[in-house]
Parts: sequence; C-alpha cells; structure tokens
Amino acid sequence: MIRIPMIRILRLFTRLRNDRSGLALLEFAFGLPIFLVMTLTGAEMINYITVKMRVGQLALHLADNAARMGNGSLQSAKTVSENDINDLLTGAGLQAGELNLFERGRVIVSSLEVDPANAGKYRIRWQRCRGAKVAHTSGYGVAGNNNLDGMGPNGRKVQAQDNNAVMFVEVYYEYFPLIGRGSLAPTADFTEIASMSVRDRRDTSDDSNATPSLHPNGVYKVDGVTASTC
Repeated sequence: MIRIPMIRILRLFTRLRNDRSGLALLEFAFGLPIFLVMTLTGAEMINYITVKMRVGQLALHLADNAARMGNGSLQSAKTVSENDINDLLTGAGLQAGELNLFERGRVIVSSLEVDPANAGKYRIRWQRCRGAKVAHTSGYGVAGNNNLDGMGPNGRKVQAQDNNAVMFVEVYYEYFPLIGRGSLAPTADFTEIASMSVRDRRDTSDDSNATPSLHPNGVYKVDGVTASTC
C-alpha cells in the first residue's frame, strides 16, 4: 500500500487553489447558456415582430386593393365580379410570399354597407374567404348580419357612408417560431385588420330573387369561376 505524505497532499491543494489558468474557460462555460438564451430570445422576438408587421401591411394593402377593384367607366358605377374578388385574394397570397398565407392562415373580406332597413345602422352585404384555417371565422360578423353599429373592435368601429361601401379585411395567421412552438418566442396566433372606403361609385344592385340570379348582393357571377365563399 502506497502512502502519500500529508505534506504533499497539502502542497497539491495549495497549487490547485492558486491556479488561475482555467478561470476564463470556466466563466465562459457558465455564461454561454445565458448568452445563448438571450440571443435566441432576441432573434425570435425580432422574427415575430417582423411577421406581425408584414401581415398587418398585407391586410392594409388588401383592403386598399379591394376598395379599388371593379369594372366600369368614370361615368358609371363599377361592377364587382367573383373573378375580381378571386384575383384580389390570389394577389394577397403572392404578396405574402414565404409566409404561406393560405396554408397558415385565412383571409376574410367583408363589404360593409348602410342598412336600409335600420336607420343609422349597417349590414355586411357579402363576405369572401380564402385559407386552410377554415375553423377561424370573422370576429366582427358574417354575411347577412344587419342592424350593426359598424365593424371592428369596440371604440374603433368603422362605418360606411350613404351610397358607398367599406371594405373590411381580417387576416388571421398562425405563427410558427424559428426554433419551434413552446420555445422562447410568443406562440399566440394573431389577426390583423384593416379597412378602406370604396374609391369610386360601386354597383350594389341586387337580383337575388330573380331566376337566374346574375348579381346577388351586388357581386356579379362569372361563368366558370367559383366564388370564394366563407
């Protein structure tokens, strides 16, 4: 049995106590996890804010384009067809790019107009949707709702003017973090809204009771075009 003198053991512990050669490496090992968490959290937050801003801008552009769509001369009221609305939604998907808007979300476009049956109130004349998240419905009303104070959050409801309409857009988006759900970034899905008054006079005539009906609720049918109904 080999015995180590106590004096040698004490000298060994003294050298270890005074050794500073690995101090920087040890501090780095303790600080690295904190640094990585802070860095990844910052990256996730920036990505979330960027995506939310892009979806918000997309909703605004969609509402603006919806307010301008239609066919007709300057002297006549513009007509809106199912083809116009489908082109509008297709353009939104192209503008969204890598956000994969219609796979991860849903777009809802509503035409808010004055309610002729209720003075000072409004109705949703028609509504069109596109997107795989069909479980998400409008948070402010569906087509056919009437006697409304307007559309939008309380205190910020938009209203239509006489003989005109307001295009109200809701863009629901299911956000996916860079690292994965349940990680460092917000995982809550969100909805961005925007509205624009129709720029020109719009043909809002209705022949819903006619046979055949060519423009029910003011939207003209087009042969071979399927309406993007909700």
